[in-house]
Amino acid sequence: MTEALQQPASDYIDGQFVAIEGNALVSTNPAKPNEVVWSGSPKLSHVDDAVAASRRALADWSARSMDERAEFLKRWKDVTAKHAQRIAGLICDEMGKPMSECMFEAKALGGKVDITLGQYSMAQVAEYEVAVNDSRAGYCKYKPHGVMSVIGPFNFPAHLPNGHFIPALLTGNTVVIKPSEKTAAVGQMLAELMHEVGVPQGVFNIVQGAGDVAAKLVGHDDIDGVLFTGSWPVGRKILEANLDRPGRMIALEMGGNNPAVVTGSANFKQAVVECTRAGFATSGQRCTCTRRVIVHESIAREFISALCKAASTLIVGDGRSEQPVFMGPLINEASVQAVVDFQSALVKHGGTVRLEATAMDRPGHFVTPGVVEVPRFELEQDCEVFGPLVQVSTYSDLDDAIAQANATRYGLAAAIFTTDESEYERFLGGVNAGCINWNTGTAGASSALPFGGTGHSGNHRPAGSFSTGYCAYPIANMVETGAGAAVPAGMQWKDEWVGAAV
Repeated sequence: MTEALQQPASDYIDGQFVAIEGNALVSTNPAKPNEVVWSGSPKLSHVDDAVAASRRALADWSARSMDERAEFLKRWKDVTAKHAQRIAGLICDEMGKPMSECMFEAKALGGKVDITLGQYSMAQVAEYEVAVNDSRAGYCKYKPHGVMSVIGPFNFPAHLPNGHFIPALLTGNTVVIKPSEKTAAVGQMLAELMHEVGVPQGVFNIVQGAGDVAAKLVGHDDIDGVLFTGSWPVGRKILEANLDRPGRMIALEMGGNNPAVVTGSANFKQAVVECTRAGFATSGQRCTCTRRVIVHESIAREFISALCKAASTLIVGDGRSEQPVFMGPLINEASVQAVVDFQSALVKHGGTVRLEATAMDRPGHFVTPGVVEVPRFELEQDCEVFGPLVQVSTYSDLDDAIAQANATRYGLAAAIFTTDESEYERFLGGVNAGCINWNTGTAGASSALPFGGTGHSGNHRPAGSFSTGYCAYPIANMVETGAGAAVPAGMQWKDEWVGAAV
C-alpha cells in the first residue's frame, strides 16, 4: 500500500473513512506491475450508505449561499496546492504518465476552482429579472439537481472527477464519487484532501469499486444525476439504466476518434510536431488524442516520413525517470494487447505499417509509438483505441478531407493545419466536433472553454467552463407585488365572500 495515503484502504462516507481492507480490488504501478499501489475489498452496500448520507446533507448544503459554498472550494484550492507534489507522485505511480503531466494535473485541481468562479462559468447560472406587468416581476433562478453521482476515469484520475464535483458543489449539490478501479488510490486521496478542507459531513462521499459498484450507483433510485467521464460503451450502459428517468441529469464525456487535416499550405514543421504531440500525448490515453491524420496528397510522402521520424524519437519510460520522458506505460496489459491487435487488424484491411507499435521487452506496460497508413477513412473502420497508434490517410481536395474527418461515430475534437483562412472556415463549418482547432493539435483543451462532443463523444452537456450548466436547472419565478386580482370573464366575485364562513 502506498505511503502517499494517510488512511488504510477506505471509502469516505458521511465525513468518515470506512475501512475496506482486503485484496478483492488491486491497483498496481503500470511501470512496475509487481508494485501494489492500493488494495481493498469494496462493499456494494456502501453505495446505499453514501447516497443516504448525501441525501441527508443536501438540505443544509443547498440552503447555504453560493458565496459560502465557494469558500469551501477556495480552501480546496489551497489544500490541493499545498499537497501538489504528493498528488502528482501518486498519479504517476498509479496511472503511469510522466511527472510533468502529473504535476500539471495536480495544479489543475485548484485551477478548476478559479474557472468555475469566473465570469464565463457563472454566466451559465446567471439569474435575471424581467418585468411582467406594472406589479408583477419575473425571475430566472437556479436550483441544484440534488444528489449527484460522479464516475471518474483513470487517465486523469484527479482532474476529471474534480471537473464535475467542483461545479456540482458550488451550485448546491451533494456528491457521491466512484473513482476508476484502476486508480483507486488517487480517488481515496481526493477524499483525504476534502476531509482536510472540512466540508460538512455527507456533502462529499467516495465509494470504491468496479463495474458492479458503478452500476448500482448510476441506477440508484435516490440520486438526481450522473456525471460521467469514460468510454462510449459504459456511457451507453448509463443511458440504458436511466431510460425510465427522463428527469435525471445525465452528463456524458466520452471518447473520440479525432482527425487532424494537414493541407498543402500548412506550416510543415508545425503540423508534424503538433500531430506527433497530440497523437502520442499521455501514451495515446487521452480522449482528445489525434487518432487519424488526413494529409494532402501533394505533401503526403514527405509528411508521413517526418511524422514517423518524429514519433520514433519520443522517449518512452518510467514517469519518475530523471531524464525527460514523453510517454509512460499504458494502464495495463490489456491496453497493450489492444494496440497490437488493432495494428494487425488495420494491416488486414489494407493498411501499411510505417512505424510499428511494439510491446517493449522490459518490465511494465510499455509500447512504442506506431503509425499505420490506411487507404482512406471509412465509417466501417471507425474505432477508438486508447494507445499510441496513429493512422494516416491522404486526400485530394478539402471536401474529401472533411468527409474522411467525419467518417466516425465520435465527435469530440478535430484540427486543421493550413495558412489559408478560407480552408479553416470551411473546415470549421463542415466538421462534426465539439472542439475544433486551427494550427494546433487536438489534445490540450482549455478548461476556460466548453469541453464536449457529439455522437458517441457526448450528449450535449459540455464540461469545462460550461460544467455549471449541467449542475443546476433554471426555474421561472413570478412575484406579484400588488393586492388586486382582475376577475376574468366567466368568473363571478362578491366582496362579501371575504370572511364569510363556509
